[in-house]
Amino acid sequence: MQMTSEGFILTTRSIERANKTFIETWFLTDDGAIKALTQPQQAVFFILQHNAPHVGQLLNDNGLKHRFQVLPMKTFAHEPVGALYFDKNSALYKAKTLLNQHQVTRFEDDVRLTERYFMERFVYGSAIFTGMKIERVNHANQAKTIEVTNMHCKPSRYVPKFKVLSIDIECSEQGELFSVGLASDEQKCVIMIGEAQAGEHWITWVADEKALLQELVAQIQRLDPDVIIGWNVVNFDFRLLIQRASLHRVTLAIGRDNQAVLWRDARNEVNQGFVSMPGRVVVDGIDALKTATYQFDSFSLENVAQTLLNKGKDTENVDDRLAQIEHDFVHNKIKLAQYNLQDCQLVLDIFAHTKVLDFLTLRSQLTGLELDRMGGSVAAFVNLYLPKLHRAGYVSPNRPEDGGLASPGGYVMSSKPGLYKHVLVLDFKSLYPSIIRTFKIDPLGLVEGLVSADTAIEGFKGAKFSRDKHFLPDIITSLWRQRDEAKKNKDAARSQAIKILMNSFYGVLGSGGCPFYDTRLASSITMRGHDIMQTTAKWIEQDGFEVIYGDTDSTFVWLNGEHTNEQAVKIGESLARKINAKWQDSIWQSHQLECDLEIEFETHFSHFLMPTIRGSHLGSKKRYAGLKTSKDVDELIFKGLETVRSDWTQLAKEFQTTLYKMVFAQQDVKAYIRQIIDDTRAGKLDEKLIYHKRIRRSLHLYVKNVPPHVKAARLADQQNAALGKTLKYQHKGTIAYLITINGPEPLDYVQSQIDYEHYIDKQIKPVAEGILPFIDVSFDSISSQQIGLF
Repeated sequence: MQMTSEGFILTTRSIERANKTFIETWFLTDDGAIKALTQPQQAVFFILQHNAPHVGQLLNDNGLKHRFQVLPMKTFAHEPVGALYFDKNSALYKAKTLLNQHQVTRFEDDVRLTERYFMERFVYGSAIFTGMKIERVNHANQAKTIEVTNMHCKPSRYVPKFKVLSIDIECSEQGELFSVGLASDEQKCVIMIGEAQAGEHWITWVADEKALLQELVAQIQRLDPDVIIGWNVVNFDFRLLIQRASLHRVTLAIGRDNQAVLWRDARNEVNQGFVSMPGRVVVDGIDALKTATYQFDSFSLENVAQTLLNKGKDTENVDDRLAQIEHDFVHNKIKLAQYNLQDCQLVLDIFAHTKVLDFLTLRSQLTGLELDRMGGSVAAFVNLYLPKLHRAGYVSPNRPEDGGLASPGGYVMSSKPGLYKHVLVLDFKSLYPSIIRTFKIDPLGLVEGLVSADTAIEGFKGAKFSRDKHFLPDIITSLWRQRDEAKKNKDAARSQAIKILMNSFYGVLGSGGCPFYDTRLASSITMRGHDIMQTTAKWIEQDGFEVIYGDTDSTFVWLNGEHTNEQAVKIGESLARKINAKWQDSIWQSHQLECDLEIEFETHFSHFLMPTIRGSHLGSKKRYAGLKTSKDVDELIFKGLETVRSDWTQLAKEFQTTLYKMVFAQQDVKAYIRQIIDDTRAGKLDEKLIYHKRIRRSLHLYVKNVPPHVKAARLADQQNAALGKTLKYQHKGTIAYLITINGPEPLDYVQSQIDYEHYIDKQIKPVAEGILPFIDVSFDSISSQQIGLF
């Protein structure tokens, strides 16, 4: 029976049957998950037409069946190309290797068949698909499933509703499984090894590790999730599950259709990899939040949960959590099961709170990136750009073999250090995307512009851009409108997804990992940005104000006088209107182009500090502090200073916040500073002196340069070993430590007196000297005095 349905793409893969290649896609629809299979597809890449006879002979001599077709397409160097088609993916890979050995240039030989199939149909994330319908029964859960053959598809805006399952494992230090927790919004379960105990109906008891793995397969097939989530779920939970399943010869058939989960090692990454299974997507919480640009001092589940949800794990304060888990497995399995389930629930709650799955879904619908694909800025650009390029008669160039040349970075003005009153910040709205829109910066536009240089738009480093043959400016214009609509509808996930995508385009064009890399493209964006920022500053100063700093797309303006907040806001808004009008006129007069640049009044700082570089009288860059003033409340903002650095102590952060507030309020700070110094020396602030530092490599890799936190970690594990405890820091981790008179010592094993002078010299003094010179106060004179003398 012919059927038509609409769904979201969960997984895709190419499969070979009877010497043909098909694309298998699992869609999530209103009727559940549906597997769809295309008609036979041919894998393809391109070669120069003049190489065709030589290539054909090589392929024939090696028994590689293929078909060559001349196409009305050319390279960016205007050389005609043709396509090599293969019935099997495996044949294409062999051909690539063979032609590479014979130094034959190929184009687009790294575009996967599945990616090409959907992008050429402009299908991103969701699709309307048609084909022949077949109904089957899943014997694991007796559910009826639908399959579609001879599938065809076209674009759609279908919005999926996922069944989400959170998973977490507990194990010994050697990786022996104790339990597996599973949690969804509807059901919760822990599979626990051990004899059955009364009291908790949600615990499923099993005899041993093999039985646990088998029960896990049965539970996942029964629950039938679309998305499996967890914390470090790929490179810890699934990696270990796959290893233990292999040990016990258990097939982890947890994919749909009872397909096994597959593991693939990451290139050049130790203990890192990728997991996949037909019909289900695995999304790691850490990677997902990083992709959505969340930032935390630590991405531990405990820290993220406390930060976002104000709650965490019941046993997190235990000195050795692994030892506690092993103890509970022997003596209190129900407590361990509760802990296991709590981890699952915290991950569910974090996903719900951040709506990160909504973000990833929208990103997929904008770019075609798979739900579990993290990063992928280049792939997103290629997905959007390549099908348009083909229709213009071009094939993609290849990535630069040397990795490409560096392009100029964003504009950063030398600052004018000082303590100011009434500083305005004017920001260009999405400066780089608006430059691309305005000046038609585009890979195809560069190729066509160089051919018609007389009428082209002047770029930088010899670039010329076509006025009418381009794609990227129109792509950004469409995304811009969608983001404005999302902001209007208060759709934060969509707005964020579009913002990240638009802002990635500059980086992609300047990346040697992108096939469209050309230093003239990236330079025409950044150097145009330099010109815009410098010209904007000149116009502001012509209006009677002083520009004290500029950074990428932000301009800091000192009003130099007494103003109310309302007056400062009016000046900022007036400046923005004038500058926008000037750019409209200037760009039309010089280039005959409509201007898409837009500067906005962003912030009024009633008090503002632009510090000097430490040990110098020169102004610093990307470092400042200010009291942001608005109608509702004043807010202290730090940029690049101690309070935003995770490796500074609580003492330094609190001291800086209070000190700056007092300076901005024009209060006398001497007595406060003396009090902090005396309290530190008296041991009254010991709980605020703890350093928390992440260990980024295995301990044994630190040889020549051994930083304090690594010394502390080594001491901690020496003590752990002596007490028969688990070594906690051999392979990364975060260490808490103090600086003592005998050097750094781990917080758990401090044996020496705290070195208070270290904290005064390295934590309090640098904070104070960032602002005191601007009010003619000497820290050294204060620190050498005692509070009792005044």
